[in-house]
Amino acid sequence: MILDNDKILRVCNRLACQIIEVGDISNKIVLVGIKEKGFEIAQIIEKQIKFFSNKKVKLYPIKIEKINNNINSEIKFEHKFCNDCIIFIIDDVLNTGKTLFKCVNYLFNAGYVNIKTIVLIDRDHKKYPVNVDIKGVSLSTNFEDTVKVIFENKKLRAILV
Repeated sequence: MILDNDKILRVCNRLACQIIEVGDISNKIVLVGIKEKGFEIAQIIEKQIKFFSNKKVKLYPIKIEKINNNINSEIKFEHKFCNDCIIFIIDDVLNTGKTLFKCVNYLFNAGYVNIKTIVLIDRDHKKYPVNVDIKGVSLSTNFEDTVKVIFENKKLRAILV
């Protein structure tokens, strides 16, 4: 096991504090959690931000549906928010960077320019040109390894498969 539930909660607590610091110039924080596990991480972070600050926090899910055996994909996101607010895209594990890249690209093309990326676990095996602004844990693994965040019995854990 890489991270148990308590460690994930501590990391999310730290990520929430970093978001508050980065978002200090604005009273609004917009969190966009990548479905499924990224959204669950974003929900934890949202609670922590509300606990630590008086900032207005909005949380939205974004879903990427794979089409044609993962060659193409379609993004499901139907929310609008102010163009001047900071948007934090949250995912659980950064493997190749494809998912995060597609989400950043989608929001950028929709006219949002102040976008920050956050991952719980960064594996440093990026194939796509995406930068992680805030990371919970950097993990050195072999490219063939798989890191999964699992939610069972109302607890999260990260494992190496």
